[in-house]
Amino acid sequence: MNKKVLVTAILFGSLTVSGIVSAQSVYPGQHQGKLKKETVAPLQAESFDLKDVRLLPSRFRDNMLRDSAWMTSIDVNRLLHSFRTNAGVFAGREGGYMTVKKLGGWESLDCELRGHTTGHMLSALGLMYAATGSEIFKLKGDSLVNGLEEVQNALKNGYLSAWPEELINRNIQGKGVWAPWYTLHKLFSGLIDQYLYADNKKALIIVTRMGDWAYNKLKPLSEETRKLMIRNEFGGINESFYNLYSITGDERYRWLAEYFYHNDVIDPLKELRDDLGTKHTNTFIPKVIAEARNYELTRNETSRKLSEFFWHTMIDHHTFAPGCSSDKEHYFDPKKLSQHLTGYTGETCCTYNMLKLSRHLFCWTGDSSIADYYERALYNHILGQQDPETGMVAYFLPLLSGSHKLYSTKENSFWCCVGSGFENHAKFGEAIYYHNNQGIYVNLFIPSQVTWKEKGLTIRQETEFPQEETTRFTLQAENPVRTTIYLRYPSWSKDVKVLVNGKKISVKQKPGSYIAITREWKDDDQISATYPMQIKLEATPDNPNKAALLYGPLVLAGERGTEGMQAPAPFSNPALYNDYYTYNFHVPAHLRTSLKLDKKHPERALQRVGSDLKFTTEQGDVIRPLYDLHRQRYVVYWDLQSEK
Repeated sequence: MNKKVLVTAILFGSLTVSGIVSAQSVYPGQHQGKLKKETVAPLQAESFDLKDVRLLPSRFRDNMLRDSAWMTSIDVNRLLHSFRTNAGVFAGREGGYMTVKKLGGWESLDCELRGHTTGHMLSALGLMYAATGSEIFKLKGDSLVNGLEEVQNALKNGYLSAWPEELINRNIQGKGVWAPWYTLHKLFSGLIDQYLYADNKKALIIVTRMGDWAYNKLKPLSEETRKLMIRNEFGGINESFYNLYSITGDERYRWLAEYFYHNDVIDPLKELRDDLGTKHTNTFIPKVIAEARNYELTRNETSRKLSEFFWHTMIDHHTFAPGCSSDKEHYFDPKKLSQHLTGYTGETCCTYNMLKLSRHLFCWTGDSSIADYYERALYNHILGQQDPETGMVAYFLPLLSGSHKLYSTKENSFWCCVGSGFENHAKFGEAIYYHNNQGIYVNLFIPSQVTWKEKGLTIRQETEFPQEETTRFTLQAENPVRTTIYLRYPSWSKDVKVLVNGKKISVKQKPGSYIAITREWKDDDQISATYPMQIKLEATPDNPNKAALLYGPLVLAGERGTEGMQAPAPFSNPALYNDYYTYNFHVPAHLRTSLKLDKKHPERALQRVGSDLKFTTEQGDVIRPLYDLHRQRYVVYWDLQSEK
């Protein structure tokens, strides 16, 4: 049996296994019994533990299976090699070249970000264990943690990394170095996640030792030195310190979180100023996530206000139709958005972090518009990031007409978006459902099953959405229970039809809200909800004739074939320096980007073909959801021509 088939069999055989993990990431409502500092901020909704949600067969579950096959194919010794080499605990013939196959790309032994993938992998293995209950992910995570313990013991002072501590010293001195605290953030997060998801207590010991090292390292430094050091990208290390403080109650870790407060970034947001300019997008978002955690742990209203202001600023002004942001990883003048439809838009890590921030804000507000954004970014960017044939993932989501998705390689990429990609496709179950004292929220229409232990209630959701407009729920109740089920009424739908046990109920709510159904629920009760979808246009703010087509929450894209695509396309070329950042898409000069339609009635230009989400036009276009466009060129933003 090959590895992919084996992993698939393990996962299919473990759907009903709960495991002993607590949760994934640190969102309100999770980690019962593992946090000494709980959320004190007022909440509208709380998260379920990931282990309480199981995916049923769907596109999302297919992605998860491919992700799991890739994760388990990477040998633990390869992930630990740079750590062991750095600590002097590795010995092998001729430098180990006959015993350990080296990782390439950003994990090369001379890359200053080496080791970041191991941190992401710790998180992803914990997520996958929580999402499936399969022991293979627990065992692999345990092996990584055991190896890291050996390395930390050899380094003696609590420090742990795949590179020498001198890189931190250079950062402190303001010398050139590629983001050492960013890389350590991945390790801190991964070890914390191993404790929270996989109940690995050794991981908690290791990460607290790292926290002690960081405190002793930074406590003596001057304010001038602090400000100099944090000019270098540090990811979400302050979020990790807030989470470590939450778990341990140790005030030193809260001090560390506050130490990484970046005045130049956060102070303008405190004043509710959009001062983003052309700064690096993904250095901003994790810092705001840290402020969100600060609000949850301390009820600091300033942190709440700036987090909400930033989120709305991003969604309203800095986000493309698929829910992604950035051009070549940076902000730009949103009033010139149509001039930034390049081959380097939509860094996946930015969307990964915006979804994390969205989860925090939804817990505070229960605002359906946050769920609307989450759905759009999840379907159009994250779901479509992965190549269905190989499981490889894309760094960017190119919006240049005629471009195509450019995928990583198994041996020689290991970019940041590969690391976050391991996590993305392991945690699709995390934002489908939320709950509060009054009831349960259904935010996403993804085949799944959630167990609400406190109510003795299990809800099974079955649907072919978005191929069909109806989703169906079957309730299993240990005893009759009175509660409310809040069905999201998306802003993209209207005239929703809801049936309870086959009887139509009156829907008085409007799009952009929740349909609240309160009653005593009994075993085998049934709900069905039908959400009509329509075709609409979403134009760029600076050019009304440059627009994307949407069907419900889905961004549609026109197929443009493979003409001019040169090998190794659609994969990155490891022989070129960071080719994903300089890639020449060789777009044919004659490639058509225009679409003739009536702007007031765009649906008249498209004809749906069969039951699949395939549309055609009189011009001969074939148009599908963007998440379905792989290994070929596409058009997302069309040059509109009015019908006469």
